[in-house]
Amino acid sequence: MSINSFVGQINMEMGSLEERSNHELEDESLISPAKIGQKTNSFHAPQLGSSCRDWRIWSSKLLGNAVFMSIRVVVFSSKLNLLMPFGPLAVLVHGLSDHNGWVFFLTLLGITPLAERLGYATEQLSFYTGDTVGGLLNATFGNATELIISIYALKSGMIRVVQQSLLGSILSNMLLVLGCAFFCGGIVFNNKQQVFNKAIAVLNSGLLLMAVMGLLFPAVLHFTHTEVHFGRSELALSRFSSCIMLLAYAGYLVFQLKSQKDLYMSIAEGGTLPEEGSDDDEGPEISKWESVIWLSILTAWIAILSEYLVDAIEGASIAWKMPVSFISVILLPIVGNAAEHASAIMFAMKDKLDISLGVAIGSSTQISMFAIPFCVVIGWIMGCPMDLNFQLFETATLFITVLVVAFLLQEGTSNYFKGLMLILCYLIVAASFFVHVDPTLVEHKT
Repeated sequence: MSINSFVGQINMEMGSLEERSNHELEDESLISPAKIGQKTNSFHAPQLGSSCRDWRIWSSKLLGNAVFMSIRVVVFSSKLNLLMPFGPLAVLVHGLSDHNGWVFFLTLLGITPLAERLGYATEQLSFYTGDTVGGLLNATFGNATELIISIYALKSGMIRVVQQSLLGSILSNMLLVLGCAFFCGGIVFNNKQQVFNKAIAVLNSGLLLMAVMGLLFPAVLHFTHTEVHFGRSELALSRFSSCIMLLAYAGYLVFQLKSQKDLYMSIAEGGTLPEEGSDDDEGPEISKWESVIWLSILTAWIAILSEYLVDAIEGASIAWKMPVSFISVILLPIVGNAAEHASAIMFAMKDKLDISLGVAIGSSTQISMFAIPFCVVIGWIMGCPMDLNFQLFETATLFITVLVVAFLLQEGTSNYFKGLMLILCYLIVAASFFVHVDPTLVEHKT
């Protein structure tokens, strides 16, 4: 064999090797959850004879491309993210002025897209963890905004803000979110009757009634003055009931994700709040570690803004001449429920009411059976006397709301008029809290 033919054969083998490596890189990009491979064609791998410096440059370009794609998917894929700059603006206004009204308003706007993106990152991570861990993630991060605000309020001793904001989240999900879902779905499918799983709805209603029982007895004990030890029996009963409610919620998760896994499959998938335009068989858009990193970043940023939000509540109440109860029950939950609101409406308009019901009623169940007793336990650890006595007005409002929703769900059907009824009920509740004066504040002033 001549030298020229030998050199030619070597060149052909190196060319085929380079072509095969490019094909393998292409195939890996097709199965990558982050879909980074769409941009990797612009970065060609170095030749076999290239130096280590060329390989480092190529790998750094690939890493930079992956970071860019992740930021583009998470930050720039939702129009709601246009509100993100209001968060840093709220911090700036707080540092330059003492206008708590503007700080509170800007912080509300800044937290809204963060709450929606937190639900998105939880959904992406649930693709890798499976149903059981995904359910626990949903319980932890699905209402993370409300929990973070509540913990900061507990640190500041603002127990009534914690109670009223969590109560408002339940009322908002059951009346406003579910009502808008029923109304929009009924308008789109006006020529047919939408149906959902009645058994699941009845079970969730039972859990909500159990939560009402846990809130009702401490309030009745307080207002009837039948405590064995005044002030202490009420707190002890609240802590005991909170532990029982957490145990019941853990049993509910086992029942939902293990014992009756097939029955709850649609709700388990819907609880993570898929994005608009998603299908049942869609895959993850970012990798597992990207989801973890984004969850950490979003949670930290929400925690920072929540501190400014809690500090500005009382000042905003004075500046806007609004009761603190109205701000806590009506305004704060609308921010925390932004993701649930959009998802419930979207799935109702696709005639997927089981998912809409899982988003709205499932979130209310999480708050009532997990978030509220969890805050009581956290307050117990922090030495804060957080209890389940939500006062008579708030407890009665929750009790009536649960009854109304339970009656509307018992048939297993939906239409736009049922949705309109729930929305109008929420307007009545909002007006009631606008003219309601918190008795604890009156006692404090006197």
